[in-house]
Amino acid sequence: MSDFWVFGYGSLMWNPGFDHLRSEQALLRGAHRALCVYSWVHRGTQERPGLVFGLDNGGACRGIAYQVSEDIWPQTLEYLRAREQTTMVYKEHWHNIELGNGEKVEALVYMVDHGHPQYAGALPLEEQLGIVNGAVGKSGANPEYVINTAAHLEEMGIPDTGLAWLAQRLREHDET
Repeated sequence: MSDFWVFGYGSLMWNPGFDHLRSEQALLRGAHRALCVYSWVHRGTQERPGLVFGLDNGGACRGIAYQVSEDIWPQTLEYLRAREQTTMVYKEHWHNIELGNGEKVEALVYMVDHGHPQYAGALPLEEQLGIVNGAVGKSGANPEYVINTAAHLEEMGIPDTGLAWLAQRLREHDET
């Protein structure tokens, strides 16, 4: 029996939505987490896009790896494709990741497609704040998504100063 691995770096960290045998922190080299995808469905609309995370080229990303048993892999993959590939802004890739215990495994990751119209690239934090504030999609408010991801990274001890700044501004806006 051969199990499968999925690497989560955004909402999959705090809301995987699929059964798994175990989860643990993992490191992906060669890509970094960035709010670089205009959300037209889950956290915004085409008329009022939000921003969601994508894995963009370069650097490294700490996230969570989920081990999925072979017997439920087909359903898990179907679920992930329905969730992550709504507009085909991500490309499925298999990458080597390093688990917290040093073990190296191959995991399914969703990399952003630079040629897709939803690719936002590297936006300044102030511009990200303006886009995220007030955007809402079928999965909820965009600020909630950003704040939840920032909080989860903080709980895991993963520093991200830009995201922390953004989450703080969004919380302050929410309190007013």
